[in-house]
Amino acid sequence: MTEAAQLESFDRHRRLLFTVVYQMLGSVADAEDVVQDAWLRWSAADRGGVADDRAYLVRIASRLALDRLRSARSRRETYVGPWLPEPLVTESAADPDPADVAELGEQVSLALLVVLETLSPVERAVFVLREVFGLPTGEVARVLGRSEAAVRQLAHRSREHVEARQPRFDADRQAHREVTEQFFAAIAGGDVDALIAVLAPGVVLISDGGGKVSAARRPIVGADKVARFLMGIGAKGLEIPGMQVRLTEVNGLPGVAAWVGGEPFVSISPVVDDGRIEQVLVVANPDKLAGLGVPPPETP
Repeated sequence: MTEAAQLESFDRHRRLLFTVVYQMLGSVADAEDVVQDAWLRWSAADRGGVADDRAYLVRIASRLALDRLRSARSRRETYVGPWLPEPLVTESAADPDPADVAELGEQVSLALLVVLETLSPVERAVFVLREVFGLPTGEVARVLGRSEAAVRQLAHRSREHVEARQPRFDADRQAHREVTEQFFAAIAGGDVDALIAVLAPGVVLISDGGGKVSAARRPIVGADKVARFLMGIGAKGLEIPGMQVRLTEVNGLPGVAAWVGGEPFVSISPVVDDGRIEQVLVVANPDKLAGLGVPPPETP
């Protein structure tokens, strides 16, 4: 294979590799690093015996991601406050292809990634490869160096675990967007009653500042408390020069993101079910916001 053909083959699968690794790690920066490492392995490998480039690349990237996930888990034990995955804007003027958004979609929602954090590294790898991407059991077994029987057992256990803990959400994307727009408008307008009206009574807000910026150290529960916390965020935002806030697509679902001077500032992802917001995930740690990119143009 020529160098040009080698690069073309890798680029054809780059988006898939990033998505697999991002789901395994919950980190945009780490996923990009792993994809780069996978390219280095691919460019140096003897591919004479490679029958399927896609399977080979997924195998390389998954093994690299699993190694990184194991070390990341120990680091997260000392993390300050709640740990949330890094948000990823999946809609922008520079990359409007709906196929790219669909490829990510609900499978990389922050709510799902939070649940995946409760799996062991190998369970998470099996769930992502088998349940999300539909890799054959034999291929997953080769990636992980496990027997097919062990992989089937891990898949069953991880699937049950995720199904029991994954928040429900509105399958109707338009309904989700409408509720998110009401949520956004209420915060922007300082209307606490309108905000409470779109929050479920038992809504839970989790905020991740990583000890770098101000954030709640514990989940906030209840519509009144969550509304007042969000109103505080909105009021502080109005005082910051150069703040740009947009309703945009975050992790395949409608969300809110803000930038200051063109730099990412905060991401807010509501989880909507039956017309109400059941969960609000706020990521403010500046080290986790590279996936927001630059602010998209304001919609007329």
